[in-house]
Amino acid sequence: MMPAIKQYNTGIKDMICTHARKLVSRTAAFITVVSLSMAAAAHDLEIHGSNTVGATLAPMLVTGYLQQLGEGDVRTRGTGTVNEKILSTRAGDRDISILVAAHGSSTGYRALASNEADIWASSRPAKASEVEQLGNRADLRSLDSEHVIAIDGLAILVHPQNPVNKLSIDQLGQIFSGQINNWAQLGGADQPIRLYARDNRSGTWDTFKSLVLNGEYSLHESARRYESNDKLSDDVSRDPAGIGFAGLASVRNSKLLAVSDGNAPAMKPDQLTVASEDYPLSRRLYMYTTGEQAPAMARELIDFALSSEGQALVAESGFVSQNPLAVKPDFEAVVPDSFRKLTERYQRLTVNFRFAEGRTKLDNKALRDLLRLKHYLAEQNRQARDLLLIGFADAQQHELKSQMVSELRAISVRKALNEIGVENAPYTGYGHYMPVSGKGSPRNGRVEVWIKNR
Repeated sequence: MMPAIKQYNTGIKDMICTHARKLVSRTAAFITVVSLSMAAAAHDLEIHGSNTVGATLAPMLVTGYLQQLGEGDVRTRGTGTVNEKILSTRAGDRDISILVAAHGSSTGYRALASNEADIWASSRPAKASEVEQLGNRADLRSLDSEHVIAIDGLAILVHPQNPVNKLSIDQLGQIFSGQINNWAQLGGADQPIRLYARDNRSGTWDTFKSLVLNGEYSLHESARRYESNDKLSDDVSRDPAGIGFAGLASVRNSKLLAVSDGNAPAMKPDQLTVASEDYPLSRRLYMYTTGEQAPAMARELIDFALSSEGQALVAESGFVSQNPLAVKPDFEAVVPDSFRKLTERYQRLTVNFRFAEGRTKLDNKALRDLLRLKHYLAEQNRQARDLLLIGFADAQQHELKSQMVSELRAISVRKALNEIGVENAPYTGYGHYMPVSGKGSPRNGRVEVWIKNR
């Protein structure tokens, strides 16, 4: 009898312990949910994600937005956590605060998906898996959800005294994978190369991995990893053997290298090459929202970021604005005489039209650039006849086909401009000549915009 009672008591104890553990677990979960709700409620808006966007650009855009909204100064304070800022002001009878948490692009997606963030700041486009996972709430690839707020060039950085001036994308892949491990192999000093790279949560790392490593190379285990672009750049600038990559706004005291892709000439990132996305390591900086479901304040902030005023702040922050500018390009020696003749009475605008899929469907950035171009013409008191749209194609099986594709692209942009009242802009196609990237790259398929000299 005693063993049975003992066994019964043990069973009761086990049941009580199990119940207690479940209760503690549920209580902890409840506390977590409440804490998250309180944290979300603590701010009128939360932006999570990319350090590239969140370190300087997002706070500047938030400040500009709050200055329009509020009646006094915009205050900035930390949260006690590195790479987080709270910006606040007084509007009417209440305080408004916005949190910017810059811990990497992937963290921003997770925060948006879990309703902790209203805006996801990202230095890379949304991945197919992310688009699919959030598909029941919003289409992250739609014009309502995907917002290109700036253009950036992935800067390849070395010590100021390093004699190397340019590298190909393939050389960069070999360097960062350890296959090229001494500067003497590149015409530099006889010393081992030291690698500096962004961390795995960074959209800058995702971009580098996609554009440079490209599935062919793996980052060498000796690379030092960083959450901050600025810290990485500062460390490279002090290391004669160092090479690293960061956002264009974080060059600081490091030396910037020119980069080539395939048979295209090497380019340094600048206003024209980055804004037009001709520079091979150019990239778009994004803010993602849940479209029409996003809070009104989130939509207003996005509208401000995309406005001329917001884009002026983009330029001030060190990134490249999407407001069109007219520039007289410095042609490389390889530019054909026929193209020099075609454009001799024109300046180039810092906008390229690119395509989402197929050959003629404009992507989300291009759809907004149509309106920017219309605004630019009105501001400058210019007409559609002052423009020249030049289409380009990637190499096709036959030269005639390349010419046809390039003209179709130019016609597609012309039609889109017609629809918004910029009618009958002159156009031409230039076939597969003057590639800006290796053969097969979608970046070669583009429409450049030129404007007549006054």
